[in-house]
Amino acid sequence: MNPRIVGRLAQQVRRYSYKPVRRVPLPPASKTTAPDVKPADGFQLANELRSRIAAGGPIPIATYMKQVLTNPAAGYYMTADAVFGRKGDFITSPEIGQVFGEVLAVWSLNEWHKFGRPVPFQLVELGPGKGTMMSDVLRVYGKFKVTAGLTVHLVEMSERLSKVQASLLCRSSAECGDKGYYRSGVTADGVKVYWYRRLEDVPQGFSLIFAHEFFDALPIHKFVKEGDAWKEVLIDVDPEEGEKFRFVASKADTPMLRLFLNSYCSEAIKERDHVEMSFESEAVIQEIGSRLSSNGGLALIVDYGHLGDKGDTFRAFRHHKLHDPLVEPGCADLTADVDFSLLKLFCERTGKIFTVGPTSQRAFLEMAGARERLEVLLAAASSEEEKHRLTDGFRMLTDDDQMGSRFKFFALLPMELKQMFKK
Repeated sequence: MNPRIVGRLAQQVRRYSYKPVRRVPLPPASKTTAPDVKPADGFQLANELRSRIAAGGPIPIATYMKQVLTNPAAGYYMTADAVFGRKGDFITSPEIGQVFGEVLAVWSLNEWHKFGRPVPFQLVELGPGKGTMMSDVLRVYGKFKVTAGLTVHLVEMSERLSKVQASLLCRSSAECGDKGYYRSGVTADGVKVYWYRRLEDVPQGFSLIFAHEFFDALPIHKFVKEGDAWKEVLIDVDPEEGEKFRFVASKADTPMLRLFLNSYCSEAIKERDHVEMSFESEAVIQEIGSRLSSNGGLALIVDYGHLGDKGDTFRAFRHHKLHDPLVEPGCADLTADVDFSLLKLFCERTGKIFTVGPTSQRAFLEMAGARERLEVLLAAASSEEEKHRLTDGFRMLTDDDQMGSRFKFFALLPMELKQMFKK
């Protein structure tokens, strides 16, 4: 990013608001508890998966992930009462402190200015969690008085989570019928908010798109090399353990293995012996590319991941601890590190977008003025306890042994603007 832009952005962060936003202090992970999914739900989902395997043979990990996370009757995101935050199974950056969302807001406003401040415009968030990040972003937009002509569009499959988001973001909301969106609401500043199950249903228009910890939950296919041959890793029922699930290597080429070998197994990937690929991620990238190319805007992907130098990252989290992903399906979050080298490949294949990054979360936040914003909040803090909460949260966000280096920021922009954004 241009140094002059960084300087202006840091000044904006310092002056726009001096009031800390209260966050509940985070307890040690070992003392954190989370409500479980109802046992009957998990049991029914396990039986459904076993029946599917009995009827058609071992299933891809992607099929397993999709059922475990989004099955309407027993999926993790569809039935768990609280999956985010100190009482959930994992903590996300916006829940740690307001600095994260505020810096993203000012950064996105700065980019919006580069485009000439087009109106109307829309904020789109994929997988908005509890709505905390969007709440912080909208607070900053309100301070800068740029909400005229703004609408917010949230892509959220879970109606249960949409109610949580609406209670935080809106002064009023209501369920909707066949309008393309299934819920709508209005913020205290009069900004209209809409909820969708798919990005494809979001209206066309100039968009600033956020995807924070979204791609890591999209289903993956796992491919491993045995000798000179690639195999797909599948999930089967262990015949010696009765009802237990197990990983197995495919005995013959699967449809997704053939697609991988024919279309994606480049020279770089051939040097690897373990690849986790999300074809749903490519579909989302293609949709984002079409939107940015047709309507203008940008997308910012923030997630934990690697640059193609890792193999097996598929795992589960429950009560802030690692959990066997094949045990009690539906009771824990399933995730895999985002392979940013593949995301970059997906972007290149669209021919419509260019990318900036990925860069580490620490580097992005430092560059965007997060430390200056922290100093302002510390000066306004009303107690030592408040100061400790702010500094501890900032360290969690930026220290290399916590979130600072593991999380990456990855920006997508229309190809026709590539030269302008190099300046």
